[in-house]
Amino acid sequence: MTSTLGELAALVDGRVVGNPDLPIYGAAPLRDARPGHITLMDGSERHRRARPCAASAAVVPPDAQPNGIAAIQVENVHHAFADILRFFRPAPSHRRFGISPLAAIGPGAQVADGVEIHPYATIADDVVIGRGTVIHAGVHVMAGSRIGEDVTIFPNAVLYNDTVVGPRCIIHAGAVLGAYGFGYEHAEGRHTLLAQLGNVVLEADVEIGAGTTVDRGTYGPTRIGEGTKVDNLVMIAHNCSIGRHNMLCSQVGIAGSTTTGDHVVMAGQVGVRDHVHIGHAAVLGAMAGVSNDVPDGQRVIGIPATPEREQKIKQAALSKLPEMRRQLKLMQRTVDRLVEQLAAMQNGSPAATGGPSDGNQPPHHAVR
Repeated sequence: MTSTLGELAALVDGRVVGNPDLPIYGAAPLRDARPGHITLMDGSERHRRARPCAASAAVVPPDAQPNGIAAIQVENVHHAFADILRFFRPAPSHRRFGISPLAAIGPGAQVADGVEIHPYATIADDVVIGRGTVIHAGVHVMAGSRIGEDVTIFPNAVLYNDTVVGPRCIIHAGAVLGAYGFGYEHAEGRHTLLAQLGNVVLEADVEIGAGTTVDRGTYGPTRIGEGTKVDNLVMIAHNCSIGRHNMLCSQVGIAGSTTTGDHVVMAGQVGVRDHVHIGHAAVLGAMAGVSNDVPDGQRVIGIPATPEREQKIKQAALSKLPEMRRQLKLMQRTVDRLVEQLAAMQNGSPAATGGPSDGNQPPHHAVR
């Protein structure tokens, strides 16, 4: 597929810098771009990197003009580049699949019009599925679950009984919602599983990553708030209440009964202990170990997690430890010599005077 720079600018409502008749044959990220391609530059660092770039043109912010290549200036470079990429790589047309005869659907399930259920999916009795939802192969939806409209559940995800999924949610492959929480009572030398009578509730527009697990509550719901996006391989334990529009990155682990406010960000491998609260708009840096409540708007890093500035001061001090150790050893040797000299002077030893005394000269007590 071929276009011109001017045609692509019209597609994204942008302004051409350079020759509008420049032919463009494809779109690619900066590192993969070749002659005839249009690429994406979204910041000054990428503008500098683009000088040896092989692309023929770039999508750039309104105040940017890369050296040596033509450009389309737009307000939102990522949205515009995505539209251009779709132009060159249109999605395959989707054929409505309907309900496969190889799917197992309980006689008491309520499936709305326009639902797709792919082969080997299992839908139990007393399940309700809203209009426009797509359930891929191998999905298991257990009894009592409620799935809203326009939900997509990718292959081999499992929804335990009574799971509630709001409209427009996306659940990626291998996710497990509603497994038993890791809660036990220790009595008479044995661990006994506590009650598992709650469920999992996803509010509208939540996305759950591949391989992520969300445990059911003990008595009530484990809740994921509206618009929250959960990355792959995240663990959310029983009784947690995650706020709206949170971003939880890969390998985050959240222990039981933790709550978060809205617009919280947890970077990769953050660990949060049980029964703490993370305030609105707080940011937890990568690998932070959170053992206490985090106030609204605070940025924390480190193990244990502390405010970002405090942790950076600690890290700067740690980097100086080798030099401080050398200085300390030198100071110790100096102090040891001084102590030896002082002891020698107190004992009248010739070592304190630097040589034998003839009795006529006063001892020399200078200490260096």
